[in-house]
Amino acid sequence: MPAAAATPGFWTWSFDPALVLVLAATVLYRVGDRRTVTARQSEHRQRFRNAAFYTAMAVLVIALNSPLDALSEQLFWAHMVQHVLLLLVAPPLIVLARPWVRLWRALTLDTRRSLGRDLALGERTAPLRWFSRTLGRPLPSFVAFSVVLLVWHVPVLFEATLRSGTLHALEHTLFFSTALMFWKQVIDSPPLHARLTDPERVVYVIGAMIVSWVLAVVLALAPHPLYGFYAHQASRPGGISALADQQIAAGIMWVPGSITFVIVIFAYVHRWLMPPAPPTRAHRLASQP
Repeated sequence: MPAAAATPGFWTWSFDPALVLVLAATVLYRVGDRRTVTARQSEHRQRFRNAAFYTAMAVLVIALNSPLDALSEQLFWAHMVQHVLLLLVAPPLIVLARPWVRLWRALTLDTRRSLGRDLALGERTAPLRWFSRTLGRPLPSFVAFSVVLLVWHVPVLFEATLRSGTLHALEHTLFFSTALMFWKQVIDSPPLHARLTDPERVVYVIGAMIVSWVLAVVLALAPHPLYGFYAHQASRPGGISALADQQIAAGIMWVPGSITFVIVIFAYVHRWLMPPAPPTRAHRLASQP
C-alpha cells in the first residue's frame, strides 16, 4: 500500500478570481435585496430564497477556494466532490433563490437602461441572444449538461485540466453554466420561465440522473485507474490506492450526486399526483358571466 501523503490543512485556502466573482455576486445580491420591496405575505418565502442564495455562494467558495480544491489535486474522489457541488448543489440552489431581479436592481438605473438596451438590441450582443435562446430550450439544455458532464471526464481532457489552470477554469465554468441552464428548465425561477409540465420535468431529471449514473458505473467497474495523473502519484492522503480512490469517486457521483435529482423527482411527482386546489372566491367570481 502506498504511503500516506500529507492532507491539506484547514488554512489551505486560495484567493483567485473565482472568489472575487462570488463575493461580487453576494454584494450585488445584498444591495439589490435592500432595494427591493417584498410584500408582507411573501417575506417568509423570500427569507428562504435569500438563505438558498447565500448557501449557494458558500458552496461555490467551498468547491473552488477551500482546502477541498487543494485536496482535489491529490485525490480523485475530492475532485468528484468538487464537481458534484458545481453541478448539483450550487446551481439548483441559485435557481431556487430566484436572484435575477435583485441582482439587476443592484445596478444603477442608468446602467440598467444602457445594459438592457445593449442586451436587447445591440449588434455585439446578438450572438449572446442567440445562445441564450438556444440553451433556453429544454432539449439543448439537457444535451449541453450531459455532454459537458461526460466529455470533461474523458481521461485525456480531464488530465489536461489538471495540468492547465486555464482549462480547469473553463471546465468549472462550463459545469456551472450548463447546470444553471439545466436546472432553470426544472425549477421555477421567475422571471425565467420553465416550459416543461410536471410529468415532463420528472422524465427530464430522471434522464440526467441516468447520464450521471453512466459515468459512475464506468468509473466503478473500470479494472484499472483511468487517470494517470492520480495513478502515478507516489502517495495519497489516507494511503489508499488509485483504484480505490476512483471507486470512491464513483460512489460519490452515484449516491450523493443523486440526492438533488431524487429530491426534485419526488417534489414534482407529489405535485403531479396532488388533486387540483379548489378555486378561490376571486376565480369563481371571475368565471361568472
